[in-house]
Order: sequence, then C-alpha cells, then structure tokens
Amino acid sequence: MRSALTGALRDARRPIRWLALGVLAVLVLLVALPLVGLVRATLGPAGNGAWTDVLASPMSQNLFWIPLRNSLLVGLGTGLLSTVLGAFLAWVVVLSDVPGRKVIGVLSTIPFALPSFAIALAWESVFRNDRVGGAPGLLASLGVPVPDVLSWGAVPVTLTLVAHYFSLSFVVIAAALANVGGDILAAAELTGASRARVAVRIALPAVAPAALSGFLLAFAEGVSNFAVPALLGLPVRFQTLSTRLYGAISTGDTARGYVLSILLVVIAAAVLYLGTRATAGRSFATITGKSTRPRTMTTGPWRWPLAAVAATLVLVTAIVPSIVLAMSTFLRRTNRLDGGLTLHYWTGTSDPGIAQGVRGILRDPTVLNALGGTIALGLAVAAGATLLGLLGAHVLTRLPRARVTAGAISLLSYVPFLIPGVAFGAAFIAQFGAPIGPFPSLYGTFAILVVAGIAASVPFAFQTSKASLAQVSGDLEEAAVLTGASGWRRMVRIVLPLTSRGVVGGGVLVFVTMVRDLSLVVLLVTPATPLLSVMTFRYASEGFTQHANAITLVIAVISVTATLLARRLQGARQSGTTS
Repeated sequence: MRSALTGALRDARRPIRWLALGVLAVLVLLVALPLVGLVRATLGPAGNGAWTDVLASPMSQNLFWIPLRNSLLVGLGTGLLSTVLGAFLAWVVVLSDVPGRKVIGVLSTIPFALPSFAIALAWESVFRNDRVGGAPGLLASLGVPVPDVLSWGAVPVTLTLVAHYFSLSFVVIAAALANVGGDILAAAELTGASRARVAVRIALPAVAPAALSGFLLAFAEGVSNFAVPALLGLPVRFQTLSTRLYGAISTGDTARGYVLSILLVVIAAAVLYLGTRATAGRSFATITGKSTRPRTMTTGPWRWPLAAVAATLVLVTAIVPSIVLAMSTFLRRTNRLDGGLTLHYWTGTSDPGIAQGVRGILRDPTVLNALGGTIALGLAVAAGATLLGLLGAHVLTRLPRARVTAGAISLLSYVPFLIPGVAFGAAFIAQFGAPIGPFPSLYGTFAILVVAGIAASVPFAFQTSKASLAQVSGDLEEAAVLTGASGWRRMVRIVLPLTSRGVVGGGVLVFVTMVRDLSLVVLLVTPATPLLSVMTFRYASEGFTQHANAITLVIAVISVTATLLARRLQGARQSGTTS
C-alpha cells in the first residue's frame, strides 16, 4: 500500500514539474529579461557614456546627486513620520480603551486605498499660492497668505506622502501589537513596573521589527513615488530620482534615464536589505502557543483627548481630501468660492467660456474610453497576476525538495517588489520598445500595459496565494491522487474551492493597485491607450484642476469600493475558516 501511494505521488508530481518550468519561464520573460535589457541598454555604444554623464560629469549634480538628496530627504521624512503616526494609531486601536477605536481602525486603512495623487491634488487645492502662476488655492483666494514652503517642494511632498503611506505602518504595527500577549503586560505590571516602563521595555521591543518594516516600506515608497513630487515639486524644479528619470525618458534621453532607473532600483533594494539585516539573528517572539488576549490599557482622563487627536488625524487624511476634491469640482472658478457653482466639470457640454471648451468628464469620450481602459487593465492584470501567483505558489508547496526551481521562482516573484514603478516602466520600454526578431514592438499597445502590470503585481498575488495554499493540507490532494484524479481535476475540485476567498481577495488588491497606479504606466501610456490616472496627471499639469479632481474622485470610488470588498472577503474567510 505504501509503495503504491509513493508511486502514485511520483506520477502525480510529473505534471507539476512541467508546470514549474512553465512558471519559471514566464517569470524570466516578465521579470529577468526586462532588467537585463535595461542594463544592456546602458552599456557599450548604446549607452553612449550615460554612466559617466550621470555619476561623474558637470551634469551629475543636476542629473543625479541633487535628485538623490531630495529623494532621500523625502523618503526619510515619509518613513519616520509614517511610522510615528501609524504606531500611535495602532496603539489607540489595539491596546487603549479610547472610544471609537473600531471606526478609527477602519478609517486608518482608507488613505492607502486612495491614489497618492488624490491627497496631493487636495493639498494643492487648499495651499497652492501664486508663485508659479495659475489659479491659487482656497486659502490664497480668501486672502490668506500661504508661504512657498507650504505650497511647493519638500514639505508638502513629504506631508502628503505621509498622509498616504502611514496606513502601511498602521496595518503592520497593529498586527504586531495584537500578538503581544496580555499576560506578558499584566505580569510586568504586577512586578510594580510603571505603564511607561512596560511600554518602553516590553511593548516597544516586541513590535520593533514591525515598526522597522513599516518604516522601510514607507521609506521605499516615498523614495520611488512619482505622482506627488511631480505635482508639488516639479513646478518649482524640485526634482527627485523618479521625476528626473521620467523627464529624461519622456524627452528622448533614454540612456541616462535607464541609468537613473538602475540606480533607483539599487537604492530601494539596498535599503530593504539593510533593514532585513538589522533584525537578522534577533528574537522578537511574542506568540508562545498559549491562549492569551490583548490587554487594554486604561487611559483615564486622557480617553477623550486621545480620541480627539486620533479622530482628527484619520479625518484629515481619509475624509477631508475627498471632501475638498468633491467641492472643488462644483466651483465654476478654480478654487474660488465667489464664482458660483456648476455641474459643468461633470456633465457639461463644450462651452468656450469655461475651461477652454473642455467638456465634463462624463460627456468626454476620451475620459469614458480611459475609464473602460482602466477597468479592463485592472481586470486583466488581476486575472493574469492571480493565475501566475497561484500556479507559482502551488508549485512551491507541492515541490518542496526542488530547491533550485523553487528558489528561482521565489526570487523572481519577489524581485518586482524592489523595483519602483517608473523604473519598471523604463525596463519594459528597454526590452519591448523595439521589435525582437519576428515580434513587433509592444510600445503603445494595451498588451505592454497588461504584461508590465502582471510583472509588477506578481509579489502581491504570489504572497496571498502562498498564504492561502499553506492552509490546505497536502493529505487532501494525496487522497485525490489515490482515487486517480488528474492534476487539473485536483486543482479545479480541491485547491481552487478551498483557496478561492484568499486568492480572490489578493486579486482584488491587485486590481486596486493597478486602477490607481500612475508610476508604472506613466511612461507606457500613449494617446492610443488612455488611462484615468495618466489623464488626471495631464489635466493637473495643464491647469484643468476641476477635471483632474473629478477623475481622481472616480478612481477613488473604484479603489475604495474594491478595497472594502477585499476586506469583506478576508473577514468572511477568517470567520468561515474551520479545521
């Protein structure tokens, strides 16, 4: 009987080995080749001395070193402030007795569902001054002087990125705090330790890895973000690496742009690697296997003040930007309350007297075409990335001894996480922007958007699929093997039904990421393939504020709705999980 089972399992694994090779080939095509093409395009005659120009020439200061300084400054500020803000809100939601904690917890996750440029546009609608011309913001139009430091450059870029990325730190730290056993804190208090000492000596060290992870994620996102510095920095020539490489490639200086892309990838990877090394070899274990419950800390007379501070923070970051954007779309004159109200920017026909004759977004066929393209792109990327992530995770869980193949799949599925979106877009132009043998160039086609989106989204889909598959016992498949079920039948009848909620939840997150993404697609989109996020950027850059804000609201509604759907699926999955 045992030999029969062994033989059946050996036969059953043959198709999985072929599947592993197929998954590996696809990952090499989508991830490895674009990166290799990016490096190759900067070497030899094709590079035309681009490395020297960027790193050691009279142009280096403006090409690389000043943008690098600005990127690190913004990234450091984003990482530190996001971690502090996320940690405070996580403590309020998980450990304190502050009223309204559940609502604060839900609202704390909303900003990450919004496009980062939504908060930047809301900031610009309020704080923009007349330094670069164009319509000033609400404060300036009311006669309130707004200094340049609040309107343009490092401060508004950093603060708007913090308002967007603190959600990342909140989610990571809140999960870690929930795992700090209440018995540990209670035992410390029984020894006579003060609450401050318990917090500093026990709670903080226990969540240190989570806080560091939150800082690194926010730092890496802050360094690589394109939309916010483009909207609030470029008008005053505040350049970061992402805006500098976008400018280089969009003006035809591709070799130098590719060099900047490679340097941006190296910086992001180095920061994440150093963060991993910082916690390597140290124990932060708080889950002991014993049943325990989080301990709520009594805040006494500070309950309501703490609730007010936390509520203000989440309202300012999650609710106020949407209200500002919505209100601005009904103002006839940009950011002015004295010009009257209008629905023109939503449903108006072409009127030479308003917005140079540009129609409302719901009557503009280009916008409607972009809406369809955005949703189609999100669905196509979600389906492709989910399928690739599920197959890759399935191979890893069913072939644990194939270390080389499994290691290569794991590595290639993680690498896109290290690559900033703008740099990834540049890599796909370098690899697929010209004909390859009998295959035509993909640049300017919908296909290159889908392929790039799948490659960039693989880490999300792979990790969610891997987590779902880890909960399915291998005994179920082994039993199916003994009944003679084929690999396809086992996948359809066993694996997919048991992992569907987790996999679909991951697919929804991929969809949301693609719908609101600008960094990845800004270099790949052409007039033949319009997308909402790129139209928002162009409208905002050209001074059509109300149109840009209206399109941003459409993106926000799609993103938040899909995010709440994903949370509902995950909640149903947790409540429906059985042994």
